[in-house]
Amino acid sequence: MNKLVKQFVLISFLLGIISHASAQFDNVGSINFPTSESGEAQQSFLRGVAILHSFGWEQAQEQFQRAQEIAPEFAMAYWGESLAYNHPLFSQMDATEPRAVLQRLGPTPEIRMSKALTEREKGFLTAVEILWGEGDIADRKVGYMEAMEDLYDKYSNDDEVAAFYALSVLSARAASGGDLDNRMAVRAGTIALEIFNRKPMHPGAAHYTIHSFDDPIHAPLALEAAYRYSEIAPAVSHARHMPTHIFIQHGMWDRVSGNNQSAFDAARELWRPGQSMGDAIHSLDWGQYGDLQKGDYEKARLWIDRIETMSTQGGFAEGGARGSSGAARARNTVALTKNRYIVDTEEWRIQDITEDSPDHEVLATALSAYHLEEQATLQAAEQELKRRVEAGEDGYTAIMAKQVGGLLHAGMGHPDVAVRFFEEAVEIIEPMAPPRGSANPIKPLYEMYGEVLLDLGRHGDAIEQFEMSLQRMPNRPRSLWGMANAQAAVGQNDLAAENYQMLVDIWTGSESFGGLTEARDFLMENTGGSD
Repeated sequence: MNKLVKQFVLISFLLGIISHASAQFDNVGSINFPTSESGEAQQSFLRGVAILHSFGWEQAQEQFQRAQEIAPEFAMAYWGESLAYNHPLFSQMDATEPRAVLQRLGPTPEIRMSKALTEREKGFLTAVEILWGEGDIADRKVGYMEAMEDLYDKYSNDDEVAAFYALSVLSARAASGGDLDNRMAVRAGTIALEIFNRKPMHPGAAHYTIHSFDDPIHAPLALEAAYRYSEIAPAVSHARHMPTHIFIQHGMWDRVSGNNQSAFDAARELWRPGQSMGDAIHSLDWGQYGDLQKGDYEKARLWIDRIETMSTQGGFAEGGARGSSGAARARNTVALTKNRYIVDTEEWRIQDITEDSPDHEVLATALSAYHLEEQATLQAAEQELKRRVEAGEDGYTAIMAKQVGGLLHAGMGHPDVAVRFFEEAVEIIEPMAPPRGSANPIKPLYEMYGEVLLDLGRHGDAIEQFEMSLQRMPNRPRSLWGMANAQAAVGQNDLAAENYQMLVDIWTGSESFGGLTEARDFLMENTGGSD
């Protein structure tokens, strides 16, 4: 295609004479992204962008590469592929593959830029040249965001420019912190939500709205996007999983379980030997958390069995696939789900504590030792976590070290010392980001603090901790249970009945939780029923 023909095609796009700029896909969403190409190359590009908005990396790569095969000089197809190798919200990004993609377009930035035939396309390409250029990744992310902001200022009514600018803000915010980090998330979410309200089938709009408002305070703003997203792009596993970020924030455990089962099914159907199992593992992890909260312990054990199969076979049992990447991640997730199962079911188990034990395993063992009154094991757990903190580990490791110290001294009959340890843990967690996803630590700090206060007979203080726990993680059953117990102990029977009823409602159809009978008995005595 010569330059004159390309200019004619571009004018046709702008005049709306031809329809290749937009695409409505039944299973990946709807976008409107005009470029200087047309025909099959443009359609593959459009589908690639739609999938890219849902982080369907390998699927998107295939579409962009197909567009390149049809139109080797199609600059935007290389732009899109360069973004399809890294999760933009991870702190580290490997530039190797993206740089190789750009090299295929042209050996220098100048040559590559000459193949972008409009100012808008040049703006997109300029931004990725910064992102995949030289220098520290944090600086490159900020530079990428600034370049996308310039493009957004020029094309503020362009949904694709706006969507990718919103994502660039989310990507760059990891380089900031504190209030600035929160303001950046709200900025990105506001832009994404505006697109979603106008274009409810736009996959990026729904997706980035969810990521932006993934915290207990802002989650209600993303609930409609969460309901819609899995319907917008069911062909992409991540799109089926992503709504659960908001469903967890609302304590909607049936949806957390169901959406992750659906996401796992999609990942299994799409997977081919040699590909990553990341989407499947992530869905199994979150799905198990949801089933533990809704009291389906049988399903929670099934998730563990599935991950164990994937960790040993490097794929899925069906078909006996081998050689997939992600087996190491699966093995790590096996340990996490097993320890989470111990904590949430309270089927206490003592495990050997070594220098190689994951933090969550040390915490699960310490909590088991506290309930089984094995002080020697508790002391070993405290010493191991203290050693890790002294070696430089901080954040959640430091919080868990304080939790275990509190358990140890509560078990030794030192209530004031135990409380001091928990208060020190609270000081660490308060400035940190609010909870996103499954509980971290696997026994939430405020919930554990409340339970220890119950054991110490400080029911009023326990209520305060359970209130905080439920603000951060609504409808978490163990916190509801602790809150109801504490309220009943101080004579707040009406409030206790509300929380017992919520617990019964969550666990309808499940008898796994030993306290369910007690909750029903309380409701019968104080309200005349549990329905």
